[in-house]
Amino acid sequence: MPKRHEFKPVETFEDLQYKVEQWAKDKGILSSLNASKQMLKVNEEVGELTGALLKNDKAGIIDGIGDSLVTLIILSAQLDLDPVDCLQAAWNEIKNRTGKTRNGVFIKD
Repeated sequence: MPKRHEFKPVETFEDLQYKVEQWAKDKGILSSLNASKQMLKVNEEVGELTGALLKNDKAGIIDGIGDSLVTLIILSAQLDLDPVDCLQAAWNEIKNRTGKTRNGVFIKD
């Protein structure tokens, strides 16, 4: 497993989530009517992350993960969901999952 970035955050996830949501509100993009457009932004940022990963560009990878999180936080807010609740639901689904890793990809049973 790769080492985590050695940066120690000063702000909690919840603090940053609030700031991202306020930024989106200030920019007029927090409406649920924009959710499909926001999903395009999610895909765009994940695509940029993919490019950075293929180039082994660590700064680009960090930026891509951060930008992807920002777009997902905004999408969650547009859909009246809490991203932490979404993460918890995903964790609850996978935590006891069994399977095997093949060629670096986990294949569930």
